[in-house]
Parts: sequence; C-alpha cells; structure tokens
Amino acid sequence: MSLEVDAILDRRRLRRNVSLWRIVAIIAVVSVLALFAASQTGGQLAIGDHVAELEVTGIIVDDEERDQAIRDLVKNDNAKALMVTIESPGGTTSGSEGLYLALRELAQHKPVVAVMGAVAASGGYITAIGADHIIARGNTITGSIGVLFQNTEFSKLLKTIGVDVELVTSGPLKGKPSPFAPLDEQGRAALNALIKDSYGWFLDLVIERRKLSPERARILGDGRVYSGRMALEAKLIDQIGGKAEAREWLEKQKSISADLPLETLEYGDRGPFMERVTGSMISSLMGKSLNLKRLTLDGLVSVWQP
Repeated sequence: MSLEVDAILDRRRLRRNVSLWRIVAIIAVVSVLALFAASQTGGQLAIGDHVAELEVTGIIVDDEERDQAIRDLVKNDNAKALMVTIESPGGTTSGSEGLYLALRELAQHKPVVAVMGAVAASGGYITAIGADHIIARGNTITGSIGVLFQNTEFSKLLKTIGVDVELVTSGPLKGKPSPFAPLDEQGRAALNALIKDSYGWFLDLVIERRKLSPERARILGDGRVYSGRMALEAKLIDQIGGKAEAREWLEKQKSISADLPLETLEYGDRGPFMERVTGSMISSLMGKSLNLKRLTLDGLVSVWQP
C-alpha cells in the first residue's frame, strides 16, 4: 500500500515539474518572439498612435543607432510627431551635425518640436534648431554658438622631469598640434582655418533656421550663453514653456491631439525591456566598460564649458 502511495506522489511531482518547465519554455518563446518583433519595428514594440519623444542628454557624440531611429520614424505611421527634449551642454561638432541632419530629414515628413531643459547649449542648440519649433524655460541656459579645439601641451613638464620626445613627420603640419611641443604660428593658422570653417557652418544654420541676417547672427554667435528669456528676445527660440506647451503647439499648429500618449524613442541600449535586462546582466558579468561611450571628446567640439 505504501509503495502505491509513493508512486502516486512521485507521478504528481513529475507532472508539476513538467508543467513548470512548460511554463518556462512558453515564457522563453514569447520573449524571443517579442525581441524579434521589436527588431522588425526599429527597436520598438508596436504601439498605437502616439507622439515619440527623443531624450538628448549629456554629451552629444556620433550615434548611428540614434540617428537611424529618428529616420525610422518617417515610415512609422503610428508616430505622429517627435518631441526632442534636450538636457545637454553640447559635444562633438560632427555628432551634433549628424543629429541635426536626422531631425531635418524627419521634419520633411512629420512635425518636430524641441523642448530645452536646464541646459541646451552649443551642440545642444544645434539639435534644437533641427526642430520646427523651439521651447525653453525662462532660465534655460542656451546659445554658446561656436566651435573650439582644445590641446593640452606639457613640453615644459617633460623638460623638467628630463624626458625628450622625438617626432618625425611627413610634412610641416603633420602632428600639429602636439602635446609635446608648443604650437607655432603655422600650426595655429591651420587650426584657425579649421575653426573658422566649422564656425561658418554653425552660423549658417542659425541664419537659415532662425531667419536672421548674417550681421545679427554674428553678433549673437560670439560664444556667449543666454537665458531662455534672453534667447526669446533675440529670436533664437520661439516660446517659453515646457512639454505641456509643446503638446499645445502640436495640437494648435499641426492638429495632433494633446491626448495622444508620449512614447520614448528607444534605440541601442535604450531598447525594449528584455533587451535592457539582458544588457544589464551582461554588464554585471563583463564590466561597465562595454557600455561606456568616449571618455574624451576628440576633434572639433561644440560644447559649453562653465
């Protein structure tokens, strides 16, 4: 009798274990299908009509996944508009250029509105003028129109500690600027030409997008920063406010209901939930260095440095 009871209990335990593994298998299959569906929709799960939101935070660098996610909105019929929220002092000039071009490409098909946070300066301002309408808080820090190039030179320190650096180059301007020698006049002139060219590009964007005269743009574009109120008076932005005012503008000017949900534009490590979980697990096992972007800004930068 006891053997029969044990057999029955064993069968019940086996059935429970089998049921448990079936549930685990079903969850795994559903997760894989969800990730596949997300990959087929530009990194986002299918949702209904909405306003997409792109969060531009921190230092701006080249990011192909970000720029492609913006372009993919062109063929996403559910995304009726894009709101770009900016909290950035800028970054590399080329990275800001890529972001600007992606926004302008989308703006040919759908409304784009920019909302500035505490700081949206230099490359952050390049991002903003990629939108059709710019909104900032009264105390937002913006402007800082310009380009800079930085180089640390420590030849005196090397001389003090008795270190010599020999440099053989193919031409007089190769390897300049160098951290191992002061910048001569020839090298300085070459860098000035580079800065002047990129600054002219930035200034032309401001002239075109803000409908300013070249003379007025040069006065405003001397590198200084502005509060939101000052920027509004200078016609560098369009309105004082925040997200609520952006939704009102979309509704009044573009007939896009303010009742539509606001959905974050996901890309890369900002992807769907399961992808973020997987990324977090990998980071925990392999170290944070896998997800780090550049620790330094190379080349020309459009950044505000208080």
